[in-house]
Amino acid sequence: MSEIERESMEFDVVIVGGGPAGLSAACRVMQLAEAAGTEISVCLVEKGSEIGAHILSGAVVEPRALNELFPDWENMGAPLTNPVTVDEVFYLPNGTNHIRTPNLLIPKATHNDGNYATSLANLCRWLGEQAEALGVNVFPGFAASEVLYDDNGAICGIATGDMGVGLDGTAKSTFAPGYELRAKYTLFAEGCRGHLGKQLIEKFNLTQNSGTQHYAIGFKELWDIDPANHVPGKVVHTMGWPGNHFGGLFTGSYLYHLENNQVSVGLIVDLSYSNPHVSPFDEYQRYNQRYKHHPLISQVLTGGKRVSYGARAIVKGGLAALPELAVPGGLLIGDDAGFLNMTKIKGSHTAMKSGMLAAEAVSEALLAGSPGGETLSTFQSKFDNSWLHEELRQARNSQQAIHKFGAVMGAGFIWADQLLKGNLPFTFSDPTPDHATLKPADACKKIDYPKPDGKLSFDKLSSVFLSNTNHEEDQPCHLQLKDPSIPIDVNLPKYDEPAQRYCPAGVYEVVEENGTSRFQINAQNCVHCKTCDIKDPSQNITWVVPEGTGGPNYPNM
Repeated sequence: MSEIERESMEFDVVIVGGGPAGLSAACRVMQLAEAAGTEISVCLVEKGSEIGAHILSGAVVEPRALNELFPDWENMGAPLTNPVTVDEVFYLPNGTNHIRTPNLLIPKATHNDGNYATSLANLCRWLGEQAEALGVNVFPGFAASEVLYDDNGAICGIATGDMGVGLDGTAKSTFAPGYELRAKYTLFAEGCRGHLGKQLIEKFNLTQNSGTQHYAIGFKELWDIDPANHVPGKVVHTMGWPGNHFGGLFTGSYLYHLENNQVSVGLIVDLSYSNPHVSPFDEYQRYNQRYKHHPLISQVLTGGKRVSYGARAIVKGGLAALPELAVPGGLLIGDDAGFLNMTKIKGSHTAMKSGMLAAEAVSEALLAGSPGGETLSTFQSKFDNSWLHEELRQARNSQQAIHKFGAVMGAGFIWADQLLKGNLPFTFSDPTPDHATLKPADACKKIDYPKPDGKLSFDKLSSVFLSNTNHEEDQPCHLQLKDPSIPIDVNLPKYDEPAQRYCPAGVYEVVEENGTSRFQINAQNCVHCKTCDIKDPSQNITWVVPEGTGGPNYPNM
């Protein structure tokens, strides 16, 4: 299409993403403006159909950051009403046995005393209400598709995507141009592997002094269960099977008893695996199917009903893998940067705190009369002197230890390291990116995954249905191939095209037609997990935002 004219709006601060980091930043800016007796205009855009629609997490929430943001959150009606009552960790040597880990052998940081088993999506919905009450302009259904720069190369806002563009790139009768949302400062809080954050990291070379970032894919199902099997606040974690015990595939699972006779159950699969025949989705379903006869799971789920499904990439490289956080006119916060605490298996409170620290840096600059556009190095210094930095410093070797020593020995190292509060005089390096770990397919054993039973294990398409995923089909594909020939000419002969398996939603297929292979992208199935952008061995797939409101519509996930 020819260049179009867009309407623009001016704000002091634009925030991209309505997750815990972005919403906490928005609330904190408004609180600081009110305390100073002045006005700061804040706009927050969220690509989901509503706040919370794209939020997926287990979740057990540590309230430390929320205590700082809204000290009276209990009386304000925050949906943290299900405190952890039972906290158990099991080691799974195989698909039928389990070993309870004594509390003394569980790192203190992994304990969940004072935490809450809840829906992170609902917490974000509540934070969205607080943001609007404070005066934030919250725009759900608008996907930030482009970073705007001024004549000096500083970020000056974002543009939202055009609506009503056909698959062939031409305007349809429903065409509506996107908006330019201009700001003195722009905060990027898109979550793990945010596509604008990825662009900024590359453009400004923000990882030149950082370690390699690493990822996992997390699965979650929400189940309605028999009230007789429900223990409100019970939290169960496992490690070991179906992953390997001494290197290779690393997995961990969770089972959280929520409110209203519901449980969330899921599996985390580390994306550093080397066998291209691995299917993380089928590892999860194998976990469900083979483990269903074990009382740890079967006594909870048997007779229940699966009501929702989702999957999401998880950023877990830790402190050493954090990029530089500030660029001219912009800041990276939350999982766009990678603030998850691997030892705690939590990232919500850390994301919130990063947003609050960014809000303080931005507010101080605005209150001092800054016109914007400069690099706010004060954000880095605030982070360096915060409890958030200390948390991540203590956990800095956890991810690396698992990769270096495997699940069993790595867990032992983490336990010893945490006894010393992370004060061992070294930091492990973990330089190989997840996309570079795959071995040739012919050098690896094929995996015969069992067929789903439709009771405790399921296929991809019925699972995607429960994610309420929807995209306008007549729009440009948001899963872009740098070179369309690579899937068939390179990835298929070398790796048996792993996109067929690492995608948890059946987006990628190799279709045989008249004796030739064709790579097919079913973009309408995409649940926005970003795994393809991370794990593709040729780094040929780039995930960009589709039209606003597209993607999953998660309920209380």
